[in-house]
Amino acid sequence: MSSPPTAAGTYQLADGEEIFIRPIRESDLPALEWEGEYQHFRRLYAEHYEASKAGTTLIYVAETSTGLMIGQVFLLLDSRNKDVADGRHRAYLFSFRIKPAYRNQGLGSYMLNYVENQLLLRGYIIVRLNVAQDNPKARALYERRGYQVIGLSSGVWQYQDDQGVWQTMREPAWKMIKRLR
Repeated sequence: MSSPPTAAGTYQLADGEEIFIRPIRESDLPALEWEGEYQHFRRLYAEHYEASKAGTTLIYVAETSTGLMIGQVFLLLDSRNKDVADGRHRAYLFSFRIKPAYRNQGLGSYMLNYVENQLLLRGYIIVRLNVAQDNPKARALYERRGYQVIGLSSGVWQYQDDQGVWQTMREPAWKMIKRLR
């Protein structure tokens, strides 16, 4: 399936500040680390960026008019686990973050709507995600946006950190799903 062109989205906060949602650029990779908070994911982010160039992942960032990155969302389009992402109709949303100062202003809902529309343009009709069980605010956002809990996940996964050391994460999560319009 060919990829449709991606237009940037613009969201206006209550104070009038404009936030731009757009596809990631290679120059954005350092900003994904959020001033060092997520530096340990440097290799992982680079791998996902390469996957975005290959067309198996989409990555969008939210930035202010001054270029400050304040949000991000990743979409896995194709996975070895076809229940998660099958490359045709089912995608997996992950690493969705908005900086605390920009939360509770509608930006999260706007970004979800934006990426869901990008998926629809590509023929995807189902979005899957996991939300940490200790993050009820995020679960509430997803439920308001039409996602439904379909089960539990142990949330155990591994990655190679910025020092090359394998790390094991344990993040018990709710599995959620949404059928797009």
